Amino acid sequence: MTTEKRPTVEITLRIPGDWRSPNEVIERLPNGYRIVDDHLILPDQTKIEVFPIPPDNQFSDIFRTSLRHPANPEELEIVDRYTMNVGLSGPGGSLDSAQTMMNAAAAIMQAGGAGVFIDNSCLSHGAEEWLHMTEEGSSDAISFGFVGIVQGKREVWTMGMHIPGFPDIVMTRADADANDRAIIEMIRYICASDRSVGDGHIIADENGPRFQIQHEFPDQSSAPEPMRNPFGRLRMVSFKDIAEQN
Repeated sequence: MTTEKRPTVEITLRIPGDWRSPNEVIERLPNGYRIVDDHLILPDQTKIEVFPIPPDNQFSDIFRTSLRHPANPEELEIVDRYTMNVGLSGPGGSLDSAQTMMNAAAAIMQAGGAGVFIDNSCLSHGAEEWLHMTEEGSSDAISFGFVGIVQGKREVWTMGMHIPGFPDIVMTRADADANDRAIIEMIRYICASDRSVGDGHIIADENGPRFQIQHEFPDQSSAPEPMRNPFGRLRMVSFKDIAEQN
C-alpha cells in the first residue's frame, strides 16, 4: 500500500528590526533558541533556514498596507527605521509545520523584531499580535495569522491556505456580500476539522445559505511561487446558484 505524497510547501517570513548587526539578533534570542551558520535551531532541535535581508525603500510601506490589524506605534516606528529583515524559510503544508514557523518567528521578535511579513499570503502583523497568536496556538490563531482574504469585483478568495495544508477558498462576491462571515467560517471549519472537505461536500447553516463545494485542482497559475497553492481551490457554490443553473 502506497501513501499519496503531499505537495511541498515552503513558508517564507520577513521580520524587520533595528538591529545594529546580525550578531545582535543572536545575542538577544530567548533561551533554547540559537543560530548556527544559516539555521535557527529551535528548542526541539528543528532547523529553520535563516538569512539577513538588507533594507530597501519599499518594505515599510508594504508592511503597513498589509497589516490585518493595526500594529502599535512603537512597532511601526521600528519598521520605519528598520536596518534589516531576518528572513526565515521552512516547510509548511500542515498545521504543525505552520505552528513551528510561528514559534520561530516569535523567537526573532523576542530578540527585537517589530512584526512579520508573510511572503505566501502578503499579510503582516505587529509583534505583539503575533506573540499572542503564537501563545494561543489554536487552529483559529494559525489561520488568522497566515491566511488572507482578497475581495475582487466578482469573487472573494483566500490566499495562504496552503501554509497549514489546505486548498484556498473562493466564492462569488454576491454571496460574500450577502453573508460576510461565510468565508471566515469556512476557513475555521476546514482548519479545525479532521475530516476532508472535498468535491460535493455540503456546507449548511440553519439560519443562512447552503453551499456545495467544487474542488478546483491547481492550474499553471501566474501567481508568484510562494503564493501558489498546490492543493487547488474549494469553490463555494450556493444552492440558489445551482438551482438557477438547472
